[in-house]
Amino acid sequence: MSVVPPLSAAPAPAAARAVAASFAALTEKLAYLSPEGLEQVRKAYRYADEAHLGQLRKSGEPYITHPIAVAAQCADWKLDAQALCAALLHDALEDCGITKTDLVERFGSQVAELVDGLTKLDKLEFTTREENQAESFRKMLLAMARDVRVILVKLADRSHNMRTMGDMPREKWGRISRETLEIYAPIAHRLGLNQTYRELQELAFQYLLPWRHKVLAKAVQRARQRRRDLMQRVQQEVENALTQAGLKVRVSGREKTLYSIYRKMDTKHLSFAQVTDIYGFRIILPEVIDCYTALGVLHQVYKPVPGRFKDHIAIAKINGYQSLHTTVVGPSGLNVEFQMRTEAMNLVAESGVAAHWLYKSAPGASSAQQEATGTQWLQSLLDIQDETRDAAEFWDHVKVDLFPDAVYVFTPKSRIMAMPRGATVVDFAYAVHSDVGDRVIAAKINGEQVPLRTELRNGDVVEVITSTVPAPNPAWLGFVRTGRARSKIRHHLKTLALSESKELGHKLLAQALRAEGIETMPPINDANQGLWDRLLRFTGSKNREELLADIGLGKRVASIVAKRLAALMAERGHKPDALLLSRERFTAHETLSQGAVVIDGSENASVQFAPCCRPIPGDAILGYLGRGEGLVVHREECATAQRLRHKDSERFITVVWSEEPVRAFETGIVVTVRNGKGVLARVAQAITSAEGDISLVSMADQVSGQEATELRFVVSVEHAQHLQSVLASLRRVPAVVSAQRTLSGAG
Repeated sequence: MSVVPPLSAAPAPAAARAVAASFAALTEKLAYLSPEGLEQVRKAYRYADEAHLGQLRKSGEPYITHPIAVAAQCADWKLDAQALCAALLHDALEDCGITKTDLVERFGSQVAELVDGLTKLDKLEFTTREENQAESFRKMLLAMARDVRVILVKLADRSHNMRTMGDMPREKWGRISRETLEIYAPIAHRLGLNQTYRELQELAFQYLLPWRHKVLAKAVQRARQRRRDLMQRVQQEVENALTQAGLKVRVSGREKTLYSIYRKMDTKHLSFAQVTDIYGFRIILPEVIDCYTALGVLHQVYKPVPGRFKDHIAIAKINGYQSLHTTVVGPSGLNVEFQMRTEAMNLVAESGVAAHWLYKSAPGASSAQQEATGTQWLQSLLDIQDETRDAAEFWDHVKVDLFPDAVYVFTPKSRIMAMPRGATVVDFAYAVHSDVGDRVIAAKINGEQVPLRTELRNGDVVEVITSTVPAPNPAWLGFVRTGRARSKIRHHLKTLALSESKELGHKLLAQALRAEGIETMPPINDANQGLWDRLLRFTGSKNREELLADIGLGKRVASIVAKRLAALMAERGHKPDALLLSRERFTAHETLSQGAVVIDGSENASVQFAPCCRPIPGDAILGYLGRGEGLVVHREECATAQRLRHKDSERFITVVWSEEPVRAFETGIVVTVRNGKGVLARVAQAITSAEGDISLVSMADQVSGQEATELRFVVSVEHAQHLQSVLASLRRVPAVVSAQRTLSGAG
């Protein structure tokens, strides 16, 4: 096939030959395109070649060789002409001063959108590398969610950059390799691009830890030579057995990658000699039923290793992967892993989302299912984006969902749902629907009542019970696993806390103004508009509501804002009231200062009770405005509060208990008991008989022969006197040696 020369002047002869050869190699892969599509790709090549004229890669090759290599990888995945054009043009917007409008005019809006989705945000100013990375990644993901071709081109781009990393300055190897391992390899795995996933991991390992890579490569080479005859024997025996069973098979050897060997050695603290599943085989069969037949035959030839069988055909992995896995004991006691799958499954296993294009000629259930699972995850990214406006926070949410280990659970109607390993009942509720997650109050797993923080296991049937009123609990953020659940909870709590924070901020600012001798806050009217505008410029807040909310959340210190406001008012001739000023200063040390915040337990997200000391009504307390945490209430004698007070005293405010609290409060108690039968039950009975409510119980590690044990409880009580009656009830139990409140409420 002839190569169309670039529109620009020809580069040096040797370089021109290299470019022509690489583009010729690309065109040989494009036989699947229509003539119109092929012409569009040629046009994109000419345009990219002219745009990158004179630019060289670190290796000294013309820069155009990189876009051509990226396009070649996309051609292997049989992507369409638009994606191939985007691959050829993907660096044009960044490096060559070409605008998106230029691309729309020459190649259409779809190609321009693909290229724009691949372009980094170099023109925007960011304070840190992390923020830049988060924002770029967010844009890439959102473009991907609209069109998965963006991420496929991006992965092809990263693959070629990693293959040519040796030409890059050595100081960049670590950062780029870590980024590849943390971002791009997990995305490739998440989309089922296993071949790309393995290559990215292997290359990143090679450049991140070159010495370990070299040592491990030599060890594998030696092991390969020692075990070659053994593996050939296994392959021959398996092929013979399957053929005699009337199965048409293709058996190929598979070797564990160096990175996966290293990870196994590192996480399980093994030596190389202890890693027994380095070698394995892949068996490709015509039909699904043949896979199960082959499994039976294989288990007749070799004994299976208990607990090492996985059926990913009946329940596909979250990225669409399907196979039967089993590990058997081969000759000489060597463990050998086998994977059995059909051709269609093999295509999805190696190419993942790209199999949607590769397998169009004969679409089957696997292909359709793969497209659905890929799209489902991409859509969940859009859901998170809707709830999260901060780039770094969005990145935190998405990183959680990048890791592919999953558990498979069932709804009461037997619908299978894939959840990340470690996901809880609350994650499941939000996966069903955000409204279900917001309203969940209880749950059953396999018919048994369980706490909401219970982790899900494979095969669980999960049923959630909801209330009529949405009420996500801030404590859920401590155990939910999925980015979707975390973003939904935070969004709800932020909305709920805003009005409370504004109210608290208003009270704190009014109190601080009184300390400056100003009785009332200046109202919002035309006369005071200029005053408020100057104050907002000083604080950097968008409006008065945001300023008050920030004060309530502790992001701004009320006394500093009040001093500035008083100074601005003084410029307008408003003098402080001397009598009020002296009275406020005189009573500043009093417990019942006129501006004290009253705590009754009805506060939601804007007020927290410190878990380090767990204050209850009757305790002397003080309030700390944590940065962005709202008001945190501590006991006065709390060691943590005293340390904070020493270094951050301006953030402490006066708080007092209401005369009539509206709920019970949690505190910690420690009970030392003599060991004996039924002691825990008698202690629990003593607490409940005094109308204390046990929230949590824990026990110190038991030492053999020990006569006494420490039991720690978190109990809910009405006030300090109620706590004393609970302790008195405990001390009346014969087996109890001592009972007292814990200094830190860590129960």
